Amino acid sequence: MHLLGHLVRFIVSALVLMFVSWLVPGFKVGGFWSAFFLALVIAVAAWVIEGVFGKQITPFGRGIVGFLVSALVIWAAQFVVSNVSTSVIGAILAALVIGIIDLFIPVKTPFEQGISGRDDRR
Repeated sequence: MHLLGHLVRFIVSALVLMFVSWLVPGFKVGGFWSAFFLALVIAVAAWVIEGVFGKQITPFGRGIVGFLVSALVIWAAQFVVSNVSTSVIGAILAALVIGIIDLFIPVKTPFEQGISGRDDRR
């Protein structure tokens, strides 16, 4: 994916995080740039977790484990990004709302490889 594609994904993710901040009590994002850097931190954390534990454990994986890891990543990211604060319940609710939004607007992680439509495993 090109740089512009990554940039668009992070902008959309930042807008979703700002909407979730407005909707969810206990989850606050200070502004667009805080939301943008929060999206970046969440994407990098998901990429690292996916590399260590596999796709099923990431915030983008399915099931309760992916949901709980997503909430943990959101909660931990507040210590890295300024103007972001959340409680444990706020992180859980934010993960739930983000998961519901992801059902309607599916977005791949910025670090996933595109599917070329051909089999390269020969």
